[in-house]
Amino acid sequence: MALKDEAREVIFEEIGGARKVILNRSKKLNTLNYEMLRKMYEKLKAYENDPIVKLVILKANGKVFCAGGDLTSAYTFVALGHWSFGASYYRKEFCLNYLLATYKKPSLAILDGHVMGGGVGISIHSTFRIVTENTVFAMPEVLIGLFPDVGASYFLSRLPGFFGEYVGLTGARLNGVDMLAFGLGTHFIPSKSIISMENSLEKMIASSDSPSVATMSMIINEFAQEVNVKRDSAYSRLDMVNQCFCGESCEEILRSLECLALQTQDKWVHEAITSMKSANPIGLKIFLKTIREGRSKNIKQCLETEYVGISHLLGRTISNNFYEGSRAMLIDKDKKPQWLPSKLEDVSDEMVAKCLSRSFSDDDDWLPLQLPSRSSRTEVKVENESISSMIIVLQMW
Repeated sequence: MALKDEAREVIFEEIGGARKVILNRSKKLNTLNYEMLRKMYEKLKAYENDPIVKLVILKANGKVFCAGGDLTSAYTFVALGHWSFGASYYRKEFCLNYLLATYKKPSLAILDGHVMGGGVGISIHSTFRIVTENTVFAMPEVLIGLFPDVGASYFLSRLPGFFGEYVGLTGARLNGVDMLAFGLGTHFIPSKSIISMENSLEKMIASSDSPSVATMSMIINEFAQEVNVKRDSAYSRLDMVNQCFCGESCEEILRSLECLALQTQDKWVHEAITSMKSANPIGLKIFLKTIREGRSKNIKQCLETEYVGISHLLGRTISNNFYEGSRAMLIDKDKKPQWLPSKLEDVSDEMVAKCLSRSFSDDDDWLPLQLPSRSSRTEVKVENESISSMIIVLQMW
């Protein structure tokens, strides 16, 4: 790679009618800082309005697609000034998420590695979501003082049953096969075949004045492989997950898990209990409320609500847990956050309601996130031959 490319944290390439957005911050696990978000938004907006552009490809250099937002930078923003400096980071991130969720051009995300938090936010709405043997998906925000955001109350609430609650409340990790089974991915392609798939797409787009999504799908399917869900996969435990995570409160969900743990030695149950007991209690309760309400909201409404919750955590309205989580997990790295409140039962419904209230009467620096109205893009059904008898089509729009 040229030295000038090494210095750029995000690279933009133009190849005929294809445009590539390449995360290039591998030493920082391709975490998204403010400048990356700003540049991506500007370029993607321009690509959407450019008639020459037929396909946008999102990918990353290194072994990780994107480990999430650069929370260390957000923490530093606040340390240098007012908490609203950190809110400006999330405002930029959520605006990018919304643009991609309502994007009017076909897009393809190559998730060849870990994709977490903010990395999910920029890729989950892509027309094509390519997973490989290296893919690992997670939304671990509750473990670092926050709650799953970037539209999680929208896309996780649309997973079957109560699986979205399980993923968001425990930070559970899914592999590429699980992602495919739940509709989070659209195609499984071995990592070694990714470049060949990209080259074939580029050639097809270059040779056609108006390539269709169906034609793109045909090219991708030439490289896609059928994969089988294993007996111990996340998909196979959906019934038990539904049994535990249907509870009306986090306390009820945790009790159900503890009862199940007395009946089985399944690793996932004990890991779920450990995660929930280690997580930020107020973050758990905020997420449970947002995902339950998110089932009846659109992506715009979900992002606007999540921004309110993030702003309250940044502004220490109820709790200092965002800063304590950042300190323990990202700054000092002692991995021993001292949450306050420290127990689920100490987090009242009133506290959660306040964290999701748009009332910042004592702070004139806060502004709500007001996303522009954008017409929904035409729904495209992507044919996915992999585990066709088990695939659950996730309607992302």
